[in-house]
Amino acid sequence: MTSLREWGLDAEVLRRRRTVELLAANARWEYEGLPYWGGEVDVCINSWTLANGGWLGADVRGIAEWFGAHQLGEGGWNCEWVEGSTRSSFHSTLNALKGLWAYEQVTGVGGSEREQGEEYLLERELFRRLSTGEAVAEWVAEFRSPFRWGYSVLNAMEYFRAAGRKDPRMGAAIEMIRAARQEDGTWLQAGRHPGAVWFEIDVPRGEPSKWLTLFGTRVLEWWDS
Repeated sequence: MTSLREWGLDAEVLRRRRTVELLAANARWEYEGLPYWGGEVDVCINSWTLANGGWLGADVRGIAEWFGAHQLGEGGWNCEWVEGSTRSSFHSTLNALKGLWAYEQVTGVGGSEREQGEEYLLERELFRRLSTGEAVAEWVAEFRSPFRWGYSVLNAMEYFRAAGRKDPRMGAAIEMIRAARQEDGTWLQAGRHPGAVWFEIDVPRGEPSKWLTLFGTRVLEWWDS
């Protein structure tokens, strides 16, 4: 559903097939058998369920409220909060922002949580450790398509572009994206995320990716406009 939504499928196609009702009646989460549209404890899973539920018209208000209750002190989120983590994660925070933004676009309902989460990333210029100023990890500059759960500065900038927020603190991240552009105007696939899929969506590692090129081009055009 996440891929179909991100590709722009008209939600009515799935509504006519009673997707919301069928999932409510037949699907439960592995975690404690929780109801599908109620979400579970993983930030990223709840992000996608919130976005997909809003898109399809499911009642996912409880998940939207869950994000406010589980935002960490730094302003971000971490999927490992259930294991006791109190430090925010770049991956989890970006996915939470994307889910909250998608829900807000459909319902008009949003709070301060999203702005606080954006500030968590912006304070770190989208890729730095606040303590040292160094890159948090090599994956910030590894662009993979589809994005799925993984963080990169391109994934983050695609979110900020869609959300319409420019900030001078994005400058270094933009230059990382610009530097990765090939002479022919494309961006190369850094590799696929592990895990079983129904079918591969993009090219193998090292080949020019149409999806990454789309994202990279429109991010730079938006930033330079």
